[in-house]
Amino acid sequence: MKDLWFDIQLFANPNTQTTDKATTGNDLSPTMKTFYKTSLLENARNEHYYNQFGQKQPLPKNGGNKVEWRKFDTFKKATTPLTEGVTPDGNTVNMTKIEKAIAQYGDYTTISDRLELEAVDPVIVGVTEEHGAQAGDTLEVITRNEVITGTVVEYAGSKTSRKTLTNSDLLTATLVNKAATALKKMKAPTINGKYIAIIHPSVAFDLRESAGWIDVHKYANPTEIYNGEIGELHGVRFIEDTEQKIWKGEPLTEDAANLTVGSNVSASTTVPVAEAITADEAAALAGRPILIGTVSATIASATAGSAGNASLTTSAAVTVSKDDVVYPGEGGAGNVAVYATVFFGKDAWGIIEPSAESLEVIVKQRGSAGTSDPLDQRSTVGWKASHAAQILYDERIVRVESGSSYGSDDEAN
Repeated sequence: MKDLWFDIQLFANPNTQTTDKATTGNDLSPTMKTFYKTSLLENARNEHYYNQFGQKQPLPKNGGNKVEWRKFDTFKKATTPLTEGVTPDGNTVNMTKIEKAIAQYGDYTTISDRLELEAVDPVIVGVTEEHGAQAGDTLEVITRNEVITGTVVEYAGSKTSRKTLTNSDLLTATLVNKAATALKKMKAPTINGKYIAIIHPSVAFDLRESAGWIDVHKYANPTEIYNGEIGELHGVRFIEDTEQKIWKGEPLTEDAANLTVGSNVSASTTVPVAEAITADEAAALAGRPILIGTVSATIASATAGSAGNASLTTSAAVTVSKDDVVYPGEGGAGNVAVYATVFFGKDAWGIIEPSAESLEVIVKQRGSAGTSDPLDQRSTVGWKASHAAQILYDERIVRVESGSSYGSDDEAN
């Protein structure tokens, strides 16, 4: 007897809705997911490094709106021999007080009831995670921005200013040794026997090629590893931080990162440009530093106009040639990125450690707002925190500014 077979689907209702419906007017593919994880995928988080090294000053409740650090002046060496039987005059004590105003920071997001109830993803949880990361980044950058105001600066490549640095002016082992030597000469105390440096990954990429570099997992003696630590060179332990400062200028106009000098200029403050500048762009250019060839200038004002009819007015007279490129002046030569690497010793800066105003993530559920939300339509997620950071010993910080192999790719932060 022969085997019999037939397609049972021939008897199916042609209007049955199945998972493979994917035609116009009958498309069920959006509801079919290859893999769905009910929890939101957590975004990559920046680690935070500056605040782990700050001298923490407690701030109790009702402690005022300023934080205060106090330090004694160092006694000079007592090199005068004592006279037998004669009591010397002795020394006097002097104390220095450093104050910093405390500021409060925060942000929040309002979420509608329909978004909360109808969205596939858990919106409240996701927004809370994002605000938590935002809070950490904010407090870290506030400390970083204070620390990079230190006055002891070295420039890579034997350069003498930020605006002359190029992608080839790298942080080298010699510069690391020089920075460590400068800290020693300024008598900066070490942290557990070593100095520390916070470095951007783009700069660390170049430095790790140096002879003598020791990766953190190859340390000879077991030691406490700092958050973000990647290695050691010349007695300096390096912390890698994506939020380490980068200087680089934004494009000068919406359509042009750089501008072009329209004609020769001799000892004049008016610089014609070949590109068009709108009225809004002209207003935004006022006050910006620029670099024309090797000439550094500041834009006092700009005149809007079509291509060939716009111009810049510089705050001081300049001499430049037709077709010279006008670069943003916030970065290095040709507006390449310039990177800070901060070398420091113990207690170089301080931060507050509030007991009553520490970081707080705040979630207000629907129905908690009373008459201001009579239909229970809104939830909010936010955070607030008080923070202050202050350099305590300028002589315990050395900032090295350099270029990097990634200087044409990275953006300012």
